[in-house]
Amino acid sequence: MSLHPVTAAVTERIVERSREARTDYLARMEAARHQGPGRAKLSCANWAHAFAASPDEDKQRMRNPTAPNVAIVSAYNDMLSAHQPLERFPDLIKAGAEEVGATAQFAGGVPAMCDGVTQGRPGMELSLFSRDVIAMSTAVALTHDAFDAALLLGICDKIVPGLTIGALAFGHLPVIFVPGGPMSSGLSNAEKARVRGLFAEGKATRDELLDVEMKSYHGPGTCTFYGTANSNQMMMEMMGLHLPGSAFIHPNTPLRDALVAHAPKRAVEIAQGTNAYTPMAAVVDAKAIVNALAGLLATGGSTNHTLHLVAMARAAGVLIDWSDFDELSGVTPLLARVYPNGSEDVNAFHAAGGMAFVVRELLDAGLAHDDVTTVAGPGLRRYQQEPFLEHGELVWRDGTAQSLNPDILRPVSDPFQPEGGLRLLKGGLGRAVIKTSAVKPENLVVEAPALVFDDQDDLLAAHKRGELNRDFIAVVRFQGPRANGMPELHSLTPVLGVLQDKGFKVALVTDGRMSGASGKVAAAIHVTPEAAMGGVLANVRDGDVIRLNGHTGELEILVDPPELSARAAAPTPPAGFGYGRELFGWMRRAAGPAEAGACALFGDAA
Repeated sequence: MSLHPVTAAVTERIVERSREARTDYLARMEAARHQGPGRAKLSCANWAHAFAASPDEDKQRMRNPTAPNVAIVSAYNDMLSAHQPLERFPDLIKAGAEEVGATAQFAGGVPAMCDGVTQGRPGMELSLFSRDVIAMSTAVALTHDAFDAALLLGICDKIVPGLTIGALAFGHLPVIFVPGGPMSSGLSNAEKARVRGLFAEGKATRDELLDVEMKSYHGPGTCTFYGTANSNQMMMEMMGLHLPGSAFIHPNTPLRDALVAHAPKRAVEIAQGTNAYTPMAAVVDAKAIVNALAGLLATGGSTNHTLHLVAMARAAGVLIDWSDFDELSGVTPLLARVYPNGSEDVNAFHAAGGMAFVVRELLDAGLAHDDVTTVAGPGLRRYQQEPFLEHGELVWRDGTAQSLNPDILRPVSDPFQPEGGLRLLKGGLGRAVIKTSAVKPENLVVEAPALVFDDQDDLLAAHKRGELNRDFIAVVRFQGPRANGMPELHSLTPVLGVLQDKGFKVALVTDGRMSGASGKVAAAIHVTPEAAMGGVLANVRDGDVIRLNGHTGELEILVDPPELSARAAAPTPPAGFGYGRELFGWMRRAAGPAEAGACALFGDAA
């Protein structure tokens, strides 16, 4: 199948836009490669330090100048259900490395905070910048320069993007992501949403809500809704950074353990000095980024990746913006309905055909690039295969060519909707993005008076006072990266959803974030320029009529421009203290705009 002309045109535009940055990045990676393996550069004392606490058998292997050494960088903690299974992975990896005459070392850990725990709490103001801390922590782990390849253990929201950004600074090394998989399905998503709505209305007790939440989030593995964590796993498949088909295999199963143990073996097979040498810099290029975009749009993935994927691409010298998302969305059909965009979870998605089916459909339609490099070998077609255990041995077979459940997964010839799940909005309020895949068409157009809030808690308090039973567009401003670190505002979703269910026309406009679990209410998010950086949001007042049209991409304020510009901008609220927020002031000051990834690590992005 020939490449779709829009996919081809967007890819070429990205290549041209990135030419200088990409050339510089590849030159730096080539220089690092020519310096040779880390152990060749280390003195005997340095090398002895690196293995001083290792078992004797590892010390014997490390004396062999041709024996590869594989780094393990892990985001393990036992507070995140998705990351708790990672505790066992280093032993599995070390045993796998030993089978092929290599060593594997736990090079370093990176922080991993849970947005599900910090939603609506002050700690959420550290969430986005934890991505940049993870990137730096990954660099610290790998900067010992004693490794021939790296395995990255991380799953959730900011963690995979941070690991990617950090590892790309060592793009001369082969890098494989080793996922943990989703938890088994618990209480139905419809019941969970019902009780959350009742609690928002004061019709369910906290004990009733907690009981429902514990039945939903009940065991080890990734939360099963299709939020940022599972969107991460989808993208790692589309970018060729996983072993094929490994995203949605349950933790603590024989197949998962076999995939984990195989990862170091494959890393050794593609290390420098082999005929299959596959550095990360060769895997993550413009075509791989376009493939990630196609997967994101086709599955209705997380809006957070309009930030994260931009920053990840930038770390590889690839420059993308929201126009690229928007143009590709116009030709990429929506193939999946996974909660909150549908009623079923990622386990049902995987059972229906999952990533192997999505990859096949996108390639067959010319909406993704097959001619890419992956950690499994050349060509994305390898990712239309699935792993199985056959007589105890790990094998790959072709995935299903037909969806096994058309209520969850459909082919390009019969999609849920002809366009992808994300849209660019622009107009008098700036540029923003909207997740359209979970919003009914009739709710994608809202024209109503603004109610302005400088803090999400003020909106929640107004709802409790009964002041929001009307048509309105909530403007929640000073929530951008420069103002307070751009926290997710997911706690607003149940309240706005209840008001919409009552028949009111409601929407949200904010320079903050919504989570990958963004719901059924139209939300213009990541508005840039943000209010704290001279954005028009700082000039909006209660009663100003705003038009949000998710069909046409409009985000307008119906106030005469001279009047709007003559207003004094609202002052930026002071940054919060406590919960560690005072330690992140330099990141807020250094953060680039949302469309550049809201990242503090690229000095010129601001």
